[in-house]
Amino acid sequence: MKKTLRRRLVISLTAYLLVSVFSISIMAHPGSGIVVDRRGEVYFLDTGSGVWKIDLQGKLTHLPGPRFHWMTLDADDCFSTTHLPNGARGDVTRVGTSPTLLVASDYPLAIAASGNLYYPSYTAGSGLQLIELTPADQTRVMTTLSTAGSENLRWLNGLAAGADGSLYYTEDDAIRRISTRGEVSTIIAKPKIPTCVSIAGTSRPMLRGLAADSQGTIYVAASGCGSVLKVSASGQVTTIHQLQSPWTPTAVALFEGNIYVLEYLQTAASMEPEDRSAWLPRVRKITADGRTRIIANIDRR
Repeated sequence: MKKTLRRRLVISLTAYLLVSVFSISIMAHPGSGIVVDRRGEVYFLDTGSGVWKIDLQGKLTHLPGPRFHWMTLDADDCFSTTHLPNGARGDVTRVGTSPTLLVASDYPLAIAASGNLYYPSYTAGSGLQLIELTPADQTRVMTTLSTAGSENLRWLNGLAAGADGSLYYTEDDAIRRISTRGEVSTIIAKPKIPTCVSIAGTSRPMLRGLAADSQGTIYVAASGCGSVLKVSASGQVTTIHQLQSPWTPTAVALFEGNIYVLEYLQTAASMEPEDRSAWLPRVRKITADGRTRIIANIDRR
């Protein structure tokens, strides 16, 4: 009896530790959320202090809200009364109104052209599934992603909506597309990146936040290389901006031909143990003609 009890305790403790390590690996990174509303105002996530807004005059305003990791824009406030996901697998909450920002603690999320909200959810035995949530509070499994790129796929690094109703997501070294019918295809896998600097706490290329334009061209943050990449619909990869370590991009947003890049100062000291106050974000604007400048800089030093 005692041996059986000890065995059960060891199994339970092992399971707990595995879940804890898994959670730490998910959470121990700076935020990956930046969006632009219809007016051209920019919102971005600061994992150290919450959400910031850059207005049309360049003024920076802090908005009340949690220090979460991912964000999407509910431009028409469609989910203002919808029951949002929350619980052991992570929380989604609202920040502001007109527009409403939906911010998530543990997984990326996106509102597609259909007006529905999408997010991944991993369950042992069922794998990683993409969940669809309507403003009317109805949910369904759109597709299962575990077998799309890896049997062991348990999370996504980024999720973005395409103009045609499709969705794009990133794994560490791949970008994949989900059609409106739930069919998964690969845009790039194990890309060769011409320039790749070493970034603390990451593996290469560590693809994270992404955005797609109306032509199906994808812009993605290669956080493990300190690079912003442009990926054509046929999978051709071009580096459009290269940062110097320890700065690295985590997310991108598009608006009227301009690219907005969320960048973080990421050092070894800020990663172990996790020190969110040391993750200092800034926002870069890259214009259609290639000019670049920093339009916001958060400094807690």
